[in-house]
Amino acid sequence: MREFDPRLPPVIPTVLIGAIGAVLFHIIGFPAATVTGPATTVALVTLLGWRTEIPQRLCQIMFLVIGAQIGSTVTPDVISAALTWPISLLVLTLTLIAIMVVVPFALRHLFGHRPVTAFLSAAPGHLTFVLGLATDLKADVPQVVLVQTVRVFLLTLMVPVLISLWGVTGSATFSSQGTSPVFDLGLLLIFSLAVGLGLQKLSVPAPLLIGAMAVSAVTHGTGLVTGAAPAWITIMAFVCMGSLIGSRFGGVDRSLLKSAFLAGLLSTVAGCLLAAAAAYIAAILIGLPPAALFLAFAPGGVEVMAALSIETGLEPALVAAHHVFRLTILGVLLPLFAIRHRRT
Repeated sequence: MREFDPRLPPVIPTVLIGAIGAVLFHIIGFPAATVTGPATTVALVTLLGWRTEIPQRLCQIMFLVIGAQIGSTVTPDVISAALTWPISLLVLTLTLIAIMVVVPFALRHLFGHRPVTAFLSAAPGHLTFVLGLATDLKADVPQVVLVQTVRVFLLTLMVPVLISLWGVTGSATFSSQGTSPVFDLGLLLIFSLAVGLGLQKLSVPAPLLIGAMAVSAVTHGTGLVTGAAPAWITIMAFVCMGSLIGSRFGGVDRSLLKSAFLAGLLSTVAGCLLAAAAAYIAAILIGLPPAALFLAFAPGGVEVMAALSIETGLEPALVAAHHVFRLTILGVLLPLFAIRHRRT
């Protein structure tokens, strides 16, 4: 794999390329440009053989910032609206089951995947858990990794476009909140880190994101903290998020790429169609914007979907809560479904 400049840590050119992508996508008017642009440009240079990397420490900072921003949207109105969420959470659960039945069926019959490989390739999230199951169940691990990587990448690009086509905007904005005092913001992030590390020891998925979201929600909801992080910090976190997605294409087997791309495209389109139908039904039942519910139901990574909810202004608290719930339900459903595939 080629280096940009051996004197520079790979994270520097990676973030710069991501920033260029964000600017270009902003100029052409692509939705959620600060996430989708970096994901695309970094993915392209990675596939061309250049080494790209977002280090773990930077990821941790990024997740803390995004989690804190989500929590800052919690208001008494949001808490009141949460009383209607159990209905949409039930619809989300049924949607997950539908995805885990329909998409593996398509991968088996259209791409010839073994049942266990098709099931794990189509799993709508919980990637670390999925890879552990893939190894234990003797699935085709490289195929699972590649299809899942393509799926997350395509979701990052497709979801903002679909929301834009839906023509609905959310009520959550950050421009009117003002900026948190530096001391308050620093203290919030320190407490968020402590909670996140505690959740990490409990093996909770996306622990820093969830920890920061919880701490920020409590402090903002009770009025202890007001305002949000400066816009430039949030934009940097989005650029790093997109760059992280693009960098995941490093070291892929090019001979598998075409088949994995088509399988990932099928998985993404099918998952989005099912999520969109479910979001429309849930929107009728609880009276929230269907675009916000689509983002809450979209089968993407919790970190990516949370970032997109902030970038698009579509009910970040609702979206994050649904994706955390999705991971919890998947933690139960994946082993149950895996039992059926242990011998396949």
